Order: sequence, then structure tokens, then C-alpha cells
Amino acid sequence: MMIRRHARSALALTATALAAALTLTACGSGGGQGADDRLNVVASFYPMEFLATKIGGEHVKVTGLTAAGVEPHDLELTAKQVGRVQKADAIVYLKGLQPTVDKAVAGSGAKFKVDATAAVPLEDHHLAEDHAEGEGHTEGDGHDHHHDEAAGDPHIWLDPTRYAAVARSVGTEFAKADPAHADDYRKNTEELVGRLTALDQEFKDGLKDAKNRTFVTSHAAFGYLAEAYGLTQVSINGVDPESEPTPARLADVQKAAKENGVTTIFFETLASPRLAETVAKDLGLRTAVLDPLEGVKDQAKDDYLTVMRQNLANLQAALGVSAGPDTSASPAAAAATTPTS
Repeated sequence: MMIRRHARSALALTATALAAALTLTACGSGGGQGADDRLNVVASFYPMEFLATKIGGEHVKVTGLTAAGVEPHDLELTAKQVGRVQKADAIVYLKGLQPTVDKAVAGSGAKFKVDATAAVPLEDHHLAEDHAEGEGHTEGDGHDHHHDEAAGDPHIWLDPTRYAAVARSVGTEFAKADPAHADDYRKNTEELVGRLTALDQEFKDGLKDAKNRTFVTSHAAFGYLAEAYGLTQVSINGVDPESEPTPARLADVQKAAKENGVTTIFFETLASPRLAETVAKDLGLRTAVLDPLEGVKDQAKDDYLTVMRQNLANLQAALGVSAGPDTSASPAAAAATTPTS
């Protein structure tokens, strides 16, 4: 993917003058946001934005590069967004997930950069058909079109313990970037890590008695989650949600669903449910949402924690476990299972 630049030669002088004026304003303010003394943070997509916001609190101004409802894998930055990356005080991103972001970060003068993959090395969840039964793993189609540079599955945030490790890296870097508020960053980090630890325990307790430990999803985003809680993910697509599975792959998914007593085919919120609905219809199964949390459409109503708890409830329903704590108060509960006729 290439970074799109829309500057026109006829506006070159005006744009140059404006840029010079903005530079003078920023230099005179002593901060990256004009008169705003908060730490100027750029986050590549929602999971990184959530960490930056929770850990930074009132001391940071966070700009997310991936808008709500946009598939992060396909993000192409505008010239304005590239400029924000270049002027940021700190950047929080996941190297290899969004090549256009990686390119902008490489050209940024920001001293403080948090690459999530430095805190949590990526694993390959694409080819695991030979893993022993009962071990948490992924059975995927082996095709990866967007993540070759990452050399692994990027969806580390779907394991709360791995996500907590990234959170600690963000807190450490913010404390270095803004020493005056280091104590607050440390306190916020520990509070968030505590909440993620509690979420991890909820998943362990909520899935330990599952009658079935295999789930089928349209997008191979849940390898870390499966590994963490002793589940097996069978994916229609690989880690690229827009790839097209081969007829042989679809036949393998249908066979795995029948052999493992699967009741539900999961799809996600930011990609087309067409394939999941087709497979479910052919097998007479239900469909439900399993949200990979690459974005949250309405952050005023839901966040990482509420959506993950709804994922847990949907997994429990699909795997033969009672729903446990009531999650219906969350707007994410709208993702309830539905039969496919």
C-alpha cells in the first residue's frame, strides 16, 4: 500500500507558507499542539489508541489514525495524517500490521516510539493443523497477504496478558517522554494492567468447563485467544479478512465443523459476513459476532473491555457454557447469536 498525497502544484506556495506559520506557532508554544502542553500522541489503530488514552489520561492528546468503522489492514494515510505522525511527541503502533503507518513512523522525528511487537514477539498461527488435539491453536488456510513483514499473527491484543505487556511498554515510554507526570502514567498503567489481569481470569473461569473447545470464525484473528484458553480456532480466511478461501479450504472448514460438533459460525463487525453466513447456511448452523477489536464503532458506548466480555459471552454460548455474568447492559450485546435459515 502506498501513502496517498494529494498536494497540487498550484497550491504549493500557499501550502508552504501555511506550514511555515504552523511551525512558528508550534515552536513558540513549547509543545506539539500549539498552546496545548499535553503530550502529543499518535496511535495507529484502536487497540493502541485505547492503551494510549487509558494510560495517558489527562496528560496526553491522542490522535487515532484509523477512523471508527475502517478496516485497519487497508488503511492508507492522507498527507495530513503523515504530517501528524511526523510532528508527534510519541507514537504507539504495531509494526507490520499497517505498512503505510510503518513508512510514516520511519520518517518521523519522534523520539518516543512504542512498537507493540517489541513488547510481545509475534507467533505464526497460520499453519497449525498438525498440533495436538486439545492444545490451543489455529487451523488456518496458510495465506497471508497483508502481514508478510510482521512474520506472524499481529492480533496480540486479543490475549489480555499479552496486551498487558504492551500496556507496560506504553506506560514506560510515556514516563520517559513526560517525566513531570511519570507517577500518573505508572499509576494508570498498573490500574489498566489490573483490569486486564481480571479479564484474563474471567476468560479462564468462563471457558474452563466448555463442552466443546473448537470454534469456527471467518477471520483467523483469534489464535492468541485460542492459545491462551485451550481452544482451537478453525478459520475460513487467514489473518487477512478480505482473502478468498479456496473450495478445498471451505470443504475442510465444513468437515471440521461437523466432526467437532460446532454450533456457531462467527463473523466480525468490520468485514463482510457473507462467507460465514454461507458456511452456516450450508451446515444449518447459527451465526454470531466474535469481534477482533480492530476498531470500535462507538467508543462512547463500548471499549476494549466491554467488547471482550461480549466475546466471552458469545463463545460460552457457542461452546456449551452458561453465559455467566450478565453482559446485556453493554451495547455490544446486540451481537447476539442468530440462527441461519
